[in-house]
Amino acid sequence: MNQLTSGDFTEVDEPWALFSAWMEEATRSEPNDPNAMALATVDSEGMPNVRMVLLKGFDENGFVFYTNTESNKGRELLGQRKAALVLHWKSLRRQVRARGPVTTVSDEEADAYFRSRPRDSRIGAWASQQSRPLESRFALEKAVAVNAAKYAVGEVPRPPYWTGFRIAPVSIEFWQDRPFRLHDRALFTREGEGWRRTRLYP
Repeated sequence: MNQLTSGDFTEVDEPWALFSAWMEEATRSEPNDPNAMALATVDSEGMPNVRMVLLKGFDENGFVFYTNTESNKGRELLGQRKAALVLHWKSLRRQVRARGPVTTVSDEEADAYFRSRPRDSRIGAWASQQSRPLESRFALEKAVAVNAAKYAVGEVPRPPYWTGFRIAPVSIEFWQDRPFRLHDRALFTREGEGWRRTRLYP
């Protein structure tokens, strides 16, 4: 076991290689959705919301996910421009937390990801008025049928209200379970162009 996947991770100098190694290991060990993460936002009154979304990309610029901007989370992300996330990998007894300011991805990036989605998912993005009241399941199925007919031929374009968000973390914390609750924790805090690492008590 190397430093990036052992308790010695608390001595690593920067977080992205460590996160990549942990994600790669989780992809092999988690039975479902190793990229599932809890996303926390706040509304205009400071009331928090949290829900599960899928991490669709990451690099030194941040963590990327996609959603309907007219949904509750979309409005909160655009309104407050900040968020937090946590990934928990039960099979590995690990978690990663991060928080920071939020920006939208470029149209080109959003278009490219939207084109990579299954066709039925692209139809669903047009059919769903996410987070708003739904009178019946039939109404949703009808909206799916209408949009499937509308885009029966050719590409399904990306809806104008559907895009990606990037959380540029100001902090990232790595947690590894240890016996007797004497866990390993390492906090990386952004300092200019680099990171400051702090080992934390369990």
